[in-house]
Amino acid sequence: MTPVNHSETLMVLPPLSLYIHVPWCVRKCPYCDFNSHKADATLPEKEYVCALLDDLDIDLAWLQQQGIESRPIQSIFIGGGTPSLLSVAAYEELFSGLKKRLQFVDDIEITMEANPGTFEAEKFKGYRELGINRLSIGIQSFQDHQLKHLGRIHSGQEAINAVNMAKAAGFDNFNLDFMHGLPDQTLEDALADLQQGIDLKPTHLSWYQLTIEPNTEFFKRPPVLPQDETLWAIQEAGQQLLADNGYDQYEISAYAKQGKQAKHNLNYWQFGDYLGIGAGAHGKLTIPHADINQSKIYRTAKTRLPKDYLNLAKRFLVNQDNIEVADRDLEFLMNGLRLYHGVDKSLFSKRTGLSYAQIENKVEELVKQGLLEASEKLKTTTQGQLFLNELLEKFL
Repeated sequence: MTPVNHSETLMVLPPLSLYIHVPWCVRKCPYCDFNSHKADATLPEKEYVCALLDDLDIDLAWLQQQGIESRPIQSIFIGGGTPSLLSVAAYEELFSGLKKRLQFVDDIEITMEANPGTFEAEKFKGYRELGINRLSIGIQSFQDHQLKHLGRIHSGQEAINAVNMAKAAGFDNFNLDFMHGLPDQTLEDALADLQQGIDLKPTHLSWYQLTIEPNTEFFKRPPVLPQDETLWAIQEAGQQLLADNGYDQYEISAYAKQGKQAKHNLNYWQFGDYLGIGAGAHGKLTIPHADINQSKIYRTAKTRLPKDYLNLAKRFLVNQDNIEVADRDLEFLMNGLRLYHGVDKSLFSKRTGLSYAQIENKVEELVKQGLLEASEKLKTTTQGQLFLNELLEKFL
């Protein structure tokens, strides 16, 4: 927690992205703690698209009331749930509405999450024609017994077919989402999964360890997971395999080919702004002011349950918390230090309004301890990544 010794803010408006949440899934996976709900036979697509656009209108009107100038949208991420459950017609209506309200940059990245069990060739051609230019395909494993453990609705072969369908539909930029440390998983099985994913030539891989989260079926009935020695061996060997195949680890669980890092997620980690619309969507919005103590950085959250989100008598916004000025250094570093190549030091002042001098002594102390590097970027060392939580506690 940083004491504030000046009144003039150094803050500037950061880039703006848009997050859209689609809350339905075919069924809830036992490890999932995201805001997702089992879909009925028929989804209220038209009503949901109308609600999304109304939600956006309210956010944009509020920003205008705060005197915030219009900014082009740098990236869009459609997450879930399973966004690929919605029809092409629903997205056509949604994007028509978005383009009337927002300006898109010329090279905008528009990502949709998709699950193999919902892939249809014609549907994905339609998504691509609408301007969705990146997919994040939730595979988790190619091994059928593991997919059964994880409650997935697809087989390993269906996952391969889905990736080939995506390529045929014109998607040349896509992420594959994998877990490791699965029930009773061996090192050999984990690396076989990863190699099969690499063989499909994605531009990006998300590869992360299964963790047991509260409010999930796995929390109530935990599976038998590998021992710590096996988990460590999987992590080390998997990172080496990814590096050998040209995937650069640029975030804790994100690996990309050169120039293919996820623009949307980079904006999150660099403490950029994002509008969040949809059931349970979160956002972050900056309101600069000449006096830093009058400036605001808001975290927003929308109502979680689809039935409440679609209820015209209820408000979309359920939470809007301001990040106090004294807490902004920690908030910035919690995001920026996730990036393996670091975050520009100049962004610290621009995104928080704080002077870099206010954290300089703590940074220098951590550099001496071998946990941080601080030239043009703030960057954790290899040791710093291992002790990231302890490092961040220095800024409490």
